[in-house]
Amino acid sequence: MSLSSLWASLMASLRDILATGGPVVALLLALSVISAATVIYKLWQFRRARVGRHARLRLALNAAEQGESATATALLRDSRSYLAPVLLRALSGGAAQEDRCDAEGEALFARLETGLGFLDMVAQLAPLIGLFGTVIGMIEAFQGLQSAGTSVDPTVLAGGIWVALLTTAAGLAVAMPVAALHGWLSGVVERDRVFANAALRQILAPAMAKHWLQEAA
Repeated sequence: MSLSSLWASLMASLRDILATGGPVVALLLALSVISAATVIYKLWQFRRARVGRHARLRLALNAAEQGESATATALLRDSRSYLAPVLLRALSGGAAQEDRCDAEGEALFARLETGLGFLDMVAQLAPLIGLFGTVIGMIEAFQGLQSAGTSVDPTVLAGGIWVALLTTAAGLAVAMPVAALHGWLSGVVERDRVFANAALRQILAPAMAKHWLQEAA
């Protein structure tokens, strides 16, 4: 099968689904496309910022703990991690820069969390949107049953019911992977937040935070 015929078949199937499910399925399909684009962007953003990759940062922290400030500074400057500038500021400025480093760190995490709220909203709303479509479809099915009077065709009623249930299935199909990906991405950000907080405390208050960094590992 050629690529053009495969594309034509895919578009025909999509049109059939949209014609059967109506605007509710179209809305869920749009949400799924936007969610997929958001996840792809977040993965690219996390990879570019080197989220979760702390090997060089740990070397710098160990060097700073041993009093080798020059080595720690060189390691942080060579690092491509988004946390490196904040740790470098803490290393060079000391306790006087604590509040600023904490604020800059939170700003970085707020940037990483951009888009996660949308994924959470889709995960919560998609089943409700699907259920709404099912309720509307059931109302239409029973309206048709009422109009038919005594001459009711069970196959027509069954057809209306399965079409109505299609929107609930579509809502769950969108919500489940989005919820899973949102939970995973949020967990990655949270682990980096714990690491960053422990790393800053190790630089600014090393005696207090040594065990925190071990737990963040």
